[in-house]
Parts: sequence; C-alpha cells; structure tokens
Amino acid sequence: MIKFCYRFCFLAVALMALASCSEYQKIVNSTDVVEKYKAAQDYYDKGEYKKAIRLFEIVKPSFSGKPQNERLVYFFANAYYQNKDYYLAAYQYDNFVKSYPKSDRVEEASFYAAKCYYHQSPIYSLDQKDTFEALEKLQVFLNKYPQSSFSDEANQLILELQTKIEQKDFEIAKQYYTIRDYKAAVKALDNFISEYPGTKFREEALYQKFNAAYEIAINSFRTVMKPRLEELQQLHQTIFRYYPETLFSEDLNQKIEEVEKLLRTFAPPTESK
Repeated sequence: MIKFCYRFCFLAVALMALASCSEYQKIVNSTDVVEKYKAAQDYYDKGEYKKAIRLFEIVKPSFSGKPQNERLVYFFANAYYQNKDYYLAAYQYDNFVKSYPKSDRVEEASFYAAKCYYHQSPIYSLDQKDTFEALEKLQVFLNKYPQSSFSDEANQLILELQTKIEQKDFEIAKQYYTIRDYKAAVKALDNFISEYPGTKFREEALYQKFNAAYEIAINSFRTVMKPRLEELQQLHQTIFRYYPETLFSEDLNQKIEEVEKLLRTFAPPTESK
C-alpha cells in the first residue's frame, strides 16, 4: 500500500511537470507577444527565472521604443541577477541605466550593476583583477549617489573586497617566511603594514615580522647580533603596546626570554673586589 502511494505521488508529480513543460513550450511557440510578456512576469514572480529570461529575451525586440520596454529591461536584468548570472545581469543593468537615465529605478540598477561585479570577485588566492574592478564600480556608485539607501551596503561590500585584497597581499608576504627568506619577509611585512595601517591582519603581520627578525638575529654573527636583538625587544614592546592581549603572547614571550638571555652574554663582566 505504501509503495503504491509513493508510485502514485511520483507519477502525479511527473505528470504535473510534463503538463508544466507543455504549457511553457506552448507559450514559447505562441505568436501572442502580450501573452509571452505576461507569462514572463508570472514566471519571474514565481522564481522560475530561467523560463522568465527566455521569454523576456523573445519579446524584448517587440517592445523596443515602447513604454513597457523600461519595465521589461529592468526585470530582464533582475531575472539574470536572481539566476546568479552576474556577468549578463551587469550588462543588462548597465544597458538599463544608459537607456533610461531618468528612470526612478536608475539608482537601484546602478547599485546592482556594481554589486554584480562584487559577486564576480574570486577567492583571495586567485588573481584579483575582478576585485579591483568591483571596488571601482562600487566607488563610482557611491560618488554618484552619496545619500543612497544602498550606501551602507555598498560600503560593506567595499570593506569585504578590500579585506580580500589585503589578505592576498598578506599571504604573499608570509610566503617569504615559509621559504625561510627572512630578510625578504621582514621587508615584505613592513611594506604590508605601511600600505594597510588599518588592516585586520596587522597584529599577525607584526607577529610574523617578529618571527622573521628573530630568525635573522639569533643566527647572526656576534658582530651584528646585539643591535638586532635590541630591535627585537623594541618590536616586542610595540606588539604588546598595541595588542596587550595578543593571541601570540605565549610564543612571543618565550622568544623574548631567549633574546634577553642572549643579550646578557654581551654585558661586560662584573669586576670582582
């Protein structure tokens, strides 16, 4: 009995899907442009964006130059966006902005066009060309609409993209430490800290710089070891001044003890009376 119910339900769903496809194909093949336009809007409202896109694309030439075209082009772009086809969505939003610069929806379209570029930004480890382009588009939007209701979201997207770029540069700087090129690591980390003074990676960057400088110092010739050890003391103080509860405190304190032990070997011997 249970198996029969499952089969019946499966068959019912299959028949409904078949009927839906047949109905959709009937609309696609119809010569009634108005019917197709209404159906496209209906599919859009139901979240069936692929079907909506195909119908919008079919009817779009028929409405060129007509009042309905403004609404059609906007929803056409939205359908691509909702379908996560951000490249084509950006193109259609830009097309809308150029075609209808006085539209009430032009600000929103401009924002979503820029947001499409945000969605195309890859993970931090890949080439960040698209990330820089997204940053540029979002900044252009904010410059044009500084009081926009989308400004807070735009700023948040910019922050995320900027953090991604910072993370990539930080990982590159850390690679020098990984391959034991400690001098290059110190230089790269110094450049990173200087270029991104407010970065969330600053604490770890200082810690990695300390580690690289530590390896240089303890493996130095005696003639240059003392000033390098003293620089480590200063760097240790700097880290704890800015980050008194740093997550790296245990390792930093262990290493500074070794630094101070080595520095004591440079102290002149006390004269016995």
